[in-house]
Amino acid sequence: MTIRKGSCHCGTVQFEADLPEELGGSRCNCSICAMKGAVMVYLPLEKLRVTAGEDDLACYQFNTRVAKHHFCRHCGIHCFHQARSDPDLYAINASTLEGVRPYEDFPLVPVNDGQHHQLDHGGERRLSGTLTFTPSADGKWQKDGW
Repeated sequence: MTIRKGSCHCGTVQFEADLPEELGGSRCNCSICAMKGAVMVYLPLEKLRVTAGEDDLACYQFNTRVAKHHFCRHCGIHCFHQARSDPDLYAINASTLEGVRPYEDFPLVPVNDGQHHQLDHGGERRLSGTLTFTPSADGKWQKDGW
């Protein structure tokens, strides 16, 4: 385990987390995660400590109100959330961690099927698919572009 520092975009909210040296990330296709588009890294609640800006964190809850999505009230960046599937865990937005490159460090990202949440479907956790990042060979747009 290593202590990794993280922050929101404007730096008001700062935190540190006890995480493994090699990170494993995932995404989800539920309504909020699909809009957020972040790679998330999970850890037990007690392994995350807010070191600055705790009063500047806002919390968003919806539907069952079990999950708690924490974001900076100034820059709007989602820092971490308590997952509905396991409220004893935080899911940290990997992009907020120092030294993490969300595309290069997670070239293959499993996508959990949050549209069919395990707590609503007999406890079965399902995988929706896998996102792949392939770096551009020369950094140029192809003729077909998009």
